[in-house]
Amino acid sequence: MFRVYATMDQRMPLSRVADHARRAEALGYDGLNVPEAVHDGLLAAGAALAATTRLRVATSVIVAFPRSPMAVAHAAWDLQELSGGRFELGLGSQVRGNVTGRYSTAWAPPVPRMREYVGSLRAIFDTWQNGTPLRFEGEHYRFTRMQPFFSPGKLAHPEIPILLGGIGPGMTALAGEVADALVTHPTSSAPRYLREVVVPRLARGAARAGRERSACRLVVAPLVAAGETAEELRQAREGVRRLFGFLFSTPPYWPPLELFGWKERGEKLNELSRAGSWDAMTEIVSDEMLDAFSPCARYDEIAEVLRAWYGDLTDWITFPMPEDPARDSGAARALRALRGG
Repeated sequence: MFRVYATMDQRMPLSRVADHARRAEALGYDGLNVPEAVHDGLLAAGAALAATTRLRVATSVIVAFPRSPMAVAHAAWDLQELSGGRFELGLGSQVRGNVTGRYSTAWAPPVPRMREYVGSLRAIFDTWQNGTPLRFEGEHYRFTRMQPFFSPGKLAHPEIPILLGGIGPGMTALAGEVADALVTHPTSSAPRYLREVVVPRLARGAARAGRERSACRLVVAPLVAAGETAEELRQAREGVRRLFGFLFSTPPYWPPLELFGWKERGEKLNELSRAGSWDAMTEIVSDEMLDAFSPCARYDEIAEVLRAWYGDLTDWITFPMPEDPARDSGAARALRALRGG
């Protein structure tokens, strides 16, 4: 049985988030992953939580370093209180160019900085819940002051899961060391890559902290192609092909291609992106690549496909909502099968 989270278009305006979340809850999803790219992930998470009563909501993931851990802690604490314990805090580091050029934030090696970021969040939460004196002092963050006036007070549900998004060896191992879960990127969600690369990295990080590997759960977020009819399935698969063409044009996403012996395809996609030849990218993403990276089946069969791909790796996956609500009945059937109903 899987825990199944819905996804959300990164360009969805805040005015539509509440309806999207209510629809996910009505369909039977366990949770909703809220992205951050062109909108604020914490604001969107708040809108989703306020509109629902059962649905868990995770930021997947917010850009951490431009935000002070104290500011994020306050937002997370408020969202946890608002929702009665349904919020999950997903954090990501972003690439250097975006951190410095898009956010005007100083750059530092991301793994040690994220280690301190998570540690400082947990220290702040402990202070608010248990009255522990705030004393977190590291190379990147230092928190030593929390007057009672500024403390939001105890929560009935103070355990806020911290999830990390990561693709490189250092950040993946760090998730195993300090996080409650690792959220995989679609490019690193192929079962072979998870087994041979991701899970061993998580295990190394967990061992470094003296934790069991199971202390950090795996949230697998593949690009799933599903539909009710053969034509819907074809269209979904072509949409995945286009998106993989864009994603695999980025060099940091090439390690999974290298594992399969397809690095030259990433290099060609990168050349096409530099030339602005976006439409030509789909010719590089072959059916063989799609078969390796994207689970694909009709709604009545997709649950078995996902179990075969991921059943021995995780019990926590994302599954897309149909773009057209008229297709919700098929997605609901697939959800019931995925969740064991």
